[in-house]
Amino acid sequence: MRSETSPHDGEARIKARWAAANVFPLWENAAAHAPSTGPEPAHLWAWRELRQFAEEAMGMREMAAVERRVLQLVTPHSKWPRALTGSANNLSGNIQVLMPGEAARPHRHSMNALRFVLEGEGAVTIVDGKECEMAEGDLVTTPGWTWHEHIHRGAKPIMWLDVLDAPLHRYLGTDKFQPGPSNDVPAHAPDRAFSFSGFTPRLTDAQRSFSPLFRYPWAQAKAAVAAAPVGPDGARSVRYANPLDGGPCMAFLDCCLVELGSGVDTLPFRTSANALATVVEGEGASRVGGAVVEWGPKDVFSLPHGNWISHRAMGGAARLMIATDREVFRRLGLLTEEYAGQTEGEGQ
Repeated sequence: MRSETSPHDGEARIKARWAAANVFPLWENAAAHAPSTGPEPAHLWAWRELRQFAEEAMGMREMAAVERRVLQLVTPHSKWPRALTGSANNLSGNIQVLMPGEAARPHRHSMNALRFVLEGEGAVTIVDGKECEMAEGDLVTTPGWTWHEHIHRGAKPIMWLDVLDAPLHRYLGTDKFQPGPSNDVPAHAPDRAFSFSGFTPRLTDAQRSFSPLFRYPWAQAKAAVAAAPVGPDGARSVRYANPLDGGPCMAFLDCCLVELGSGVDTLPFRTSANALATVVEGEGASRVGGAVVEWGPKDVFSLPHGNWISHRAMGGAARLMIATDREVFRRLGLLTEEYAGQTEGEGQ
């Protein structure tokens, strides 16, 4: 086929014709050849501010008008537009408030989500028909495409941290939402079936990619981490695990509870995964890259990938609940993890 370009066509005219066809020269794309700017900095959302903002949100809208009384935690360091930005790359964090007597209607979505209760009690989250109590320190999961709703039967407001893998689904184009009412809800074994250490029941739906436990009570998590041995980084840590295989509680969200001894710096750690940390108890500071993040009870802070990270509790022991997208990178064969002076390697 004969080209329509003639020797008399200037470069500007050629490029204009390319642009009209949505074709562009790679050599003029500065981003394609730009060197890495380094890891994204950490960001902290202080509870003393979040608590005040939550109270302000209580009086601004009725649930019937907004459906979800939610405050998004958006990092100021992202290169993406705010509408596409989460709290730490693939992770989106929110503060959700439910008032006494309120209910959030049933729905489901492709995104995985967790609810970590920061304040209050008396509410329940119903996940695929299973009622999960919500009290301070409890972790409740709503795996992707499970029906869920929230009902508050208590006397005071309840507030929790939502963590979702929503930015990842938006990027992949897999973000789907379906309103209730719930239907085709599968049967689930009762939680007591998983309460015997070393034993799990035989289930017909064991091939699911998430834990059959949707609630991890704080009392059990606290006892478990206290009994855990000190790890290679100098902290005690336990995973909120799928009891069927010991893996993460959801397909793309992995969670752990970390206990830090007072006055001891953990060994610096670096990973290709991103995380959001919630301070359950205690005070301290974390070095994330070249910055120091000082934190206290119920603060939330990001741990973007690529940074060297270490933690230190001050004035007593501290506990952090850390939610990560580690499983995404592991499944893709892109996971790298290392402690200072010792490489663990990829895909661990």
